[in-house]
Amino acid sequence: MQFDYTYAASLIRTFTEDPSLVLTIRGRKYTSEFEFYVGKQLIKVSSVQTEVDAGYEGENQVVLVEAKNFSATNVIIRQLYYPYRQWQEHTNKKVVTLFFDKARGSNVYSIWQFEFTDPNNYNSIKLVKSGKFRIKEK
Repeated sequence: MQFDYTYAASLIRTFTEDPSLVLTIRGRKYTSEFEFYVGKQLIKVSSVQTEVDAGYEGENQVVLVEAKNFSATNVIIRQLYYPYRQWQEHTNKKVVTLFFDKARGSNVYSIWQFEFTDPNNYNSIKLVKSGKFRIKEK
């Protein structure tokens, strides 16, 4: 997968400014029960399947990546929010969510870091930073 290449080239560690990141999470998992708000509507979920394309653990944070091997025109917040909520239950470290894509036919990689300012509010998503990168081979 393309994000494995970008991790090996140190792009993920550079973007997050965390040289301690190590790949420790990948694949599908089921959530425990949790609830959250969308507007004024309370939503309760239990045992929802989530998938993390790649998760990296560092000294102080867990970085979860939702990756697309094409330029995405839209993203469902759920793909970031559910794994974020799930991993908050498994660690005392800060949980960081990244969205990653690679432009078709090029070596341009884009990364967006999002945060949820209120973990119980689905709509509290906020862009923290973003970047476009090109990895040059020697």
